[in-house]
Amino acid sequence: MKFQLNEMHEPGDVLLGGLFEVHYSSVFPKWTFTSEPHQPVCTGFDILGFRQAMTMAFAVQEINKNPDLLPNLTLGYRLYDNCGALVVGFSGALALASGQEEVIDLQGGCAGSPPVLGIVGDSLSTFTIASASVLGLYRKPMVSFFATCSCLTNRQRFPSFFRTIPSDAFQVRAMIQILKHFGWTWVGLLVSDDDYGLHVARSFQSDLAQSGQGCLAYLEVLPWDGDLSENRRIVHVIKESTARVLMMFAHEFHMIHLMEEVVRQEVTGLQWLASEAMTAAAVLQTPDFMPYLNGTLGIAIRRGEITGLRDFLLRIRPGQSSNNTSYDMFWEYSFQCKFGASGSAEACTGDENIQQVDAEFLDVSNLRPEYNIYKAVYALAYALDDMLQCEPGRGPFSGGSCADIHKLEPWQFVHYLQHVNFTTTFGDQVSFDENGDVLPIYDIVNWQWLPNGRTEVQNVGEVKRSPSRGEELQIHEDKIFWNFESNKPPQSVCSESCPPGTRMSRKKGQPVCCFDCLPCSEGEISNTTDSMECTSCPEDFWSSPQRDHCVPKKTEFLSYHEPLGVCLTAASLLGTVISAVVLGIFIHHRSTPVVRANNSELSFLLLVSLKLCFLCSLLFIGRPRLWTCQLRHAAFGISFVLCVSCILVKTMVVLAVFRASKPGGGATLKWFGAMQQRGTVLGLTFVQAAICTAWLVSYSPEPHKNTQYYNYKIVYECVVGSPIGFSVLMGYIGLLAVLSFQLAFLARNLPDNFNEAKLITFSMLIFCAVWVAFVPAYINSPGKYADAVEVFAILASSFGLLVALFGPKCYIILLRPERNTKKAIMDRDTRK
Repeated sequence: MKFQLNEMHEPGDVLLGGLFEVHYSSVFPKWTFTSEPHQPVCTGFDILGFRQAMTMAFAVQEINKNPDLLPNLTLGYRLYDNCGALVVGFSGALALASGQEEVIDLQGGCAGSPPVLGIVGDSLSTFTIASASVLGLYRKPMVSFFATCSCLTNRQRFPSFFRTIPSDAFQVRAMIQILKHFGWTWVGLLVSDDDYGLHVARSFQSDLAQSGQGCLAYLEVLPWDGDLSENRRIVHVIKESTARVLMMFAHEFHMIHLMEEVVRQEVTGLQWLASEAMTAAAVLQTPDFMPYLNGTLGIAIRRGEITGLRDFLLRIRPGQSSNNTSYDMFWEYSFQCKFGASGSAEACTGDENIQQVDAEFLDVSNLRPEYNIYKAVYALAYALDDMLQCEPGRGPFSGGSCADIHKLEPWQFVHYLQHVNFTTTFGDQVSFDENGDVLPIYDIVNWQWLPNGRTEVQNVGEVKRSPSRGEELQIHEDKIFWNFESNKPPQSVCSESCPPGTRMSRKKGQPVCCFDCLPCSEGEISNTTDSMECTSCPEDFWSSPQRDHCVPKKTEFLSYHEPLGVCLTAASLLGTVISAVVLGIFIHHRSTPVVRANNSELSFLLLVSLKLCFLCSLLFIGRPRLWTCQLRHAAFGISFVLCVSCILVKTMVVLAVFRASKPGGGATLKWFGAMQQRGTVLGLTFVQAAICTAWLVSYSPEPHKNTQYYNYKIVYECVVGSPIGFSVLMGYIGLLAVLSFQLAFLARNLPDNFNEAKLITFSMLIFCAVWVAFVPAYINSPGKYADAVEVFAILASSFGLLVALFGPKCYIILLRPERNTKKAIMDRDTRK
């Protein structure tokens, strides 16, 4: 079975083939088993498809006129119309690959068909896949200008396929870059039900998931037959979705039916994104559709300039060649006339003014597919030129051999085409990677509906990949028209971005772009938008109230600058001053009976020890340092042991004097002389000093940053190092205090002239009560309050001793001097 293919032919030494969609529809007769050929009827003349075929003819003519490119060779071409039908396009590809029956005279007297070195085409991906699969078996090179399916990148399946248009893989990545640029993470996707659309859908879902830049709200496949119910369902999905951005990877005949339903349902407020197959779809840029599609952004084939193409198109005339029937079809379509209708008003004369042809046909200011065709023809020509310039012995094949144009193997030409590299007059570099893909570049365009009813496709940027810089996106937002009241890009997200201080929590069963924003926990922060998790602050830091940055933790210790610290400091200094004043009074009145009767030397030492007790409390105030931690307990322990030792010795002396006053008790006093008293006090104090030294040497107290009490602040405290050492120190003080209390209690009823025991009993009662209350309060007080409790205990016990022991005596010395005589003391004793 054989088709009579519509073709355009130009002879030459070497032929290039071409497949174009000059008609976009075909009608096939019913199949019969007769020997007559079954000729499909091509309908729907595509004037732009015809211009694409003419672009190839122009490029071949331009190359033939170029003395620097293929100087000794004339290129010819054989172009076929695929009539918008796979079977027709496939038949054309096979005809170009296998040759024709006609005999063509060649230079040198040879006869036969010159070889078709390569084929430019086809347009649709599905048609190209079918043709390239067969042509690849024979390594016949095919350079497509419009087939973008990423599946054609498979070099094992399509070993001789090349293209001058980027693949859908790059187009998808370009779309994702645009989505990222405008922050659109929630989008819908419409694809055609063919290789082009389904491969795009798979690629888009995969790349979008890997990039993490967004999610598909829905994916809908447009029906081939324009099923009204299916289109109505798809439009309902679009209306109900919260996605405001809708991408189209489909052909114009799919979208026409869908847009009719969009108009019926008045679906507005959408930002449309069009693929390269849709961007130049003039059939959608109508007054009916543009209120909805105005502002559409699209990926467009790179626009180029082809100097001289318009003049070439103006020279077209019907009947230029008996083989080029498409010229007549173009003429009949353009002027709405008919050849062969002589005498009729509708007859074509051939003299019609071509300047009156559709303005779009002659407008060469926006050449996009044509520019790819132009590059494809030149790629084949440059590859052929490189092959002809090969020097024997330095060729790329075995033994340094070169390819012979008269015995050329297709795979040899594929080798040269694979390594072609040139720059167009428009400044674009053309070369192919290992998969036959050209260096990708796309224009980004914006549909703008002008007040005069025309639609302008405005260039607003570009996206490309270069060997040195990788993929680059440039968008001029000031040139974009947005079809919204605000004239600003819309927001299209499933969930609003999570601000700093929160983290994303995915909603169960929904895409990753749908999430809740949960505040970070205390002590954790997130300082970026849409953070997946919160990070913990370092040990010495805490989260700010907004949870967006870490701030140093508040520090807590008993400070001189806070009210509590000021009060305790004042009390300590007051006690020190009072002790010094009392000591001065006792020294000044040291010869009076009240001072002498109560062992003045021990009283002086006791006042000095009390002064040290008041002063040692200052070591507990302020930020703990190593030296203050080591000194505070040692100074406190030794000062209090010195104080209690003096009291204990005074009590023992009172008891000894009373016993000595009785018959036979005089020998007792020899054990309580001045030296013995001093030795006892120093001995008892030395024991405490030894305990402190052993404690500091073995397990010394040290400052510690405690974060256990509060998460949000650091409590500086002194750890005791060894609880045993601290317990022994406190226990020794308690032992001496209890012993003093017991002895004083036994001597409380002795005569007044000997008796200081009542005062000692009362003072030690206060001392013991304070320190018994101190232990549970100290254990249950956190941080600085433990230090405050200890300081309070020191001050309370010190003031208790000072007031109880020296208050009555100072009263007599200062206010009742008449009682500060020996006679008064003795008389009082006698009265007793």
